[in-house]
Amino acid sequence: MASFMRIDDTQFQTFVKRVGNKVEAKEIVHDVGNGMRKLAAESTRKVKARTPVDTGNLRGGWSTSGMNYGGAGFSFTLENNVEYAPFVENGHRTRGGKGWVNGQFFLKKTVVEIQGEFPEIWQPIFDKALRGLFG
Repeated sequence: MASFMRIDDTQFQTFVKRVGNKVEAKEIVHDVGNGMRKLAAESTRKVKARTPVDTGNLRGGWSTSGMNYGGAGFSFTLENNVEYAPFVENGHRTRGGKGWVNGQFFLKKTVVEIQGEFPEIWQPIFDKALRGLFG
């Protein structure tokens, strides 16, 4: 004969309800989104610091856009709409076509730096969001 045990799961059900309400309210998306906006601002600050200055136009052209949340996660776009930005970044031929001006790779260097720092930057953001969810 089988006997069954009764388990009081009231605390667990309360926990599930609280977490479910926060997830439904998209609190974690909001918290992580705030962290991503800070990361976007930090990325912009770093790339501006690396951007060479002649008139200041190129440095002033940096902006972030496209802060998105989707199935793949959060993303943003770091962009510079100054016409000659790709030529300074990647290099270009001289006007006569006989010489080459090397690229300065300020964007590439910034992306590599941010990727290297990403665990240190992201972990506190994610931990804070989880504390808010489970706190």
